Order: sequence, then C-alpha cells, then structure tokens
Amino acid sequence: MLDPRAEPNRPRHTRVWVWAILIAIALGGGYWVLNKNTKRTPASAFRGGASDVVPVRVEPVAIGRIDFSLNAIGTVTAFNTVTVRSRVDGELQKVDFTDGQKVRQGDLLAQIDPRTFQVALEQAQGQQKQNEALLQNARRDLQRYQTLYKQDSIAKQQVDTQAALVQQYMGSEKSDQAAVDSAALQLNFTRITAPISGRLGLRMVDQGNLISAASTTGLAVITQTQPISVIFTLPQAQLPPVLAAMHSGRKLAVDLYGRDDQLKIASGELMSVDNQIDVTTGTLKLKARFANDDEALFPNQFVNVRLLVSSDDHALVVPTMAVQQGSIGAFVYVLKDDGTVHIQAITTGTVDGKQVAVKTGLAAGQQVVVEGLDRLREGAKVEVMKAATAADASAKSTTATAAKPSTAPAATPGPRARH
Repeated sequence: MLDPRAEPNRPRHTRVWVWAILIAIALGGGYWVLNKNTKRTPASAFRGGASDVVPVRVEPVAIGRIDFSLNAIGTVTAFNTVTVRSRVDGELQKVDFTDGQKVRQGDLLAQIDPRTFQVALEQAQGQQKQNEALLQNARRDLQRYQTLYKQDSIAKQQVDTQAALVQQYMGSEKSDQAAVDSAALQLNFTRITAPISGRLGLRMVDQGNLISAASTTGLAVITQTQPISVIFTLPQAQLPPVLAAMHSGRKLAVDLYGRDDQLKIASGELMSVDNQIDVTTGTLKLKARFANDDEALFPNQFVNVRLLVSSDDHALVVPTMAVQQGSIGAFVYVLKDDGTVHIQAITTGTVDGKQVAVKTGLAAGQQVVVEGLDRLREGAKVEVMKAATAADASAKSTTATAAKPSTAPAATPGPRARH
C-alpha cells in the first residue's frame, strides 16, 4: 500500500527536472551560437581580403646622398693628463686653486715654504763672490809676474805656477755659478705651476702638509679636454677602406652620438691608428680628435662612434622602413597605377640611418609603401593617405574587422516554469 505522505513530493521533483532541462538547452544554444560565429569569421578578415582597401603611406624612390659609415663604441680620453707633483721637499704654504678649476699653462697652483731654499741660494752666491775676488787677485799677480819675467827678474816657474792658480780659480768660478743656478732653480720649484692648460681635478693635499718630491700622490691631476680624443676599435676586415683613405691624405670625419644613438654630441676627424692589431680580438685601435669647445665630452665617457669612410651623391635610396625581409630576401611594396601594390624584390646596399641604398630592383620615381605594411599582400587594393593618418587608419581598420559583431540571432530563453 502506498504511503499517502509521498504524493506531495511528486510535483516538486517534476519542477526540478524541468528547470534542469531548460538550463541545459540554454547552455547548449549559447555554445552553438558562439561556435557558429567563430567559424563565420575568416582569417582574411584580420589580414584584409581582396575587396578590402588598405590605408597606406608611400614615398618615392629618390636619387640622393648615401654615406658609407662604420659604427663602433668609443671611450673619451683626455688629450693630455698630468699629475701635478712637487719637485722639492717642504711645507705646503699656500694652495692657489679650487677643485675643478680651469687653468692655463704657467698659472700658479701652490707655494712651498721658500725660506730654506732662499738661504741656500744666498750661500751659493756668497761663495761665488769670494772665489771671484780670488780670481781677480790671481790675474793681477799673473800680469805682474809676466812683466817681471820679461825683465828677467823672476824665474819662469813662478809665472807658470801663477797661471795655474788663475785657471784653478776660473774653474771654481764656473762651479760656483752652477751652484748658484741650482739653488735658484730649487727656489723656483717652490712655486708649483700648471704644466699644461686644462681642468683640475680634486685637491689631494691640503695646505700645511709636508710634501716630498718622492711622493707619488701629487697635489692634483690636470686633464686637457680642449681638444679631446676618442679611442675606438674596428675589426680588421673593415680596415682596408679606412687605411686607403688615410694613405691618400683624406681627412675622415667622425661623429659622436649619445647612448640612444640618436643625438649627435660632437664632430671631429680621425687623427691616427695604432701600429698593430690585437691578436686576441682581431681589432685595431683608432684615435679621433674633437675640439670640444662646449665641453660636452668628459674623459672615460662611452660614446657611439660613426666613422664616415665615403659617400655617394647619386645613389638610389628608399626609406629604411619600406624594406621588408621574406623568403625572397629583401623586398618592397611598389604602388601600381591601378591602386594596387606589387611585391618587388630588391638588392640593398649601404644603410645610412633612415634610408638605404638600392642596387637593383627599383627605378627613380617609383612609389613604395612605408606605412600600413602589416595588412598588405600581392595585389592588395590600397588608399594613399597622409603621414599622420595612414598608420592610425590601418590600426583602426584591423581592430574594427577583428571585433565585428556576429549577425546570428541570439538564443531565446525558454518559458519560466509555473509553481
């Protein structure tokens, strides 16, 4: 016999099953719609179909100047570097420079206590005066002896002895003069002056210290930065055109660029090359000179070096951004008269910044695509636009095509179950 209490549970179980079936139908319908929309979106929508018009910007193939340059990393070095040292021992009485000061050759930098050296000079001068008096007296005696000898009043030996004494005093006079010069030189060394023109570094010895000529520390370092030099290296395979230009007497221009390789810092010329190749790296050192009037270059600074070896004023050039690489090698998209593009294989030459020389494959006056290249293919229809709008229009067109909504009807939810 059935339990009467179980009868009220049957409608409740029925409603649960109805809701489960409706939810399953809704989920299945949504999945079918999404899958159908995905299949309806062809890959060509992202690339641009045959009927799509691609916005591009073009530039003409031109005849212009192209430079053949060699690039390297260089280090700025001072043209001359001198450590200022004392040449005598004594107390540093005065310092006449400030840290980082620019000085000229001969400017007074420091003063050592001169009193000891002044005394030594006066002593040498006194000894010189004494010996000069003895020499003068010996010469007068020699003249008298020579007169008496002519009168047969004295022997020849006495005259010779007096003549030898005069020569002795003359030697002493030369020695005394050398002693005076040496003492004067030592006194002059108490004034420490700049041996070259340049910029001083930080002071390494303070006033009042005892300094010595044997010290290797020095007072300061002077670096000559006007002019200044840059040392860089080139592989031996790149040397022949450089050496040929130097042997012919041509001055090769050298430009320096900052870390971003965009901003030019200075311009100068190649000055010399090293006399041997480094066997470890297979490179040769080169040295360039720069006026550095604006003091933009500092010793030990790293710079990008661009050595101009030669130039061609009648080269066939195209913008670097127009050149693409593919299975056929280098190629460009050439604009045809019917508004479509053609893939043209080319042979490139020297690359000079934003332009590249073309050896074969193009003629002057042809139009090549420089912007909007990402959606192009052989025979694609294009619309030539201005520089500021071509890239934006191409990006918007690609985004709009990829995000185009599906036209398939949305799934309609089933009726709500009544309780």
